[in-house]
Amino acid sequence: MNNSELDAILKRARAPERSEEFFETFPHQVARQLKRTGQQGLPVGPRWFPRLAWGLATAVCVLIGFAIGHWCGRTGAEALESKDVLQNAKFVQETLAMFPNQVCVIMHDQHGLNLVLSNRGDVPASPPIYVRVCDGKNCSSCVTFSGQEVQIAGQELTILSDAAGGVIVTGRRFVWSSNLPHSTGGNLKIETKSLNLTTL
Repeated sequence: MNNSELDAILKRARAPERSEEFFETFPHQVARQLKRTGQQGLPVGPRWFPRLAWGLATAVCVLIGFAIGHWCGRTGAEALESKDVLQNAKFVQETLAMFPNQVCVIMHDQHGLNLVLSNRGDVPASPPIYVRVCDGKNCSSCVTFSGQEVQIAGQELTILSDAAGGVIVTGRRFVWSSNLPHSTGGNLKIETKSLNLTTL
């Protein structure tokens, strides 16, 4: 069927004829149906909440970017020469101070710096732990707390601190400890240390 045949069919078609009674009752039927659908449908929540959430998320991202830029500007060439900004206790302390009991992980990898926050503010207060993991080609580092699970170097690792002040890293098929010199992290090279932020 081409356009001219379709046009001819449409021109021959007639609109259905409706009585006057139909046109009088139709608006009322539509209004009743809309009321019934509104009552049976999902509860309508405040429409400002998604906008507020997006606004807060944007503000947090801008604040983090500003803080990192401000910190890098203050420390100057030293920060630029440093290969791993997470070894700088002052940077870590300022980041933790901006989000008390919310920072789960500060990650530094080939994609740059990433910050993972808890939306409940339930991260327990404990000394932060620096972890550096190399898989042969790439190295990634993070600052986290005991008991946190971290996705690093393509693996999901659990970071724990022990009573002797050491750090334990558990993976899917290995357990590594900083207190055991011959412990193995599988094919990963692992370096850890507890960060003492009270000296600043």
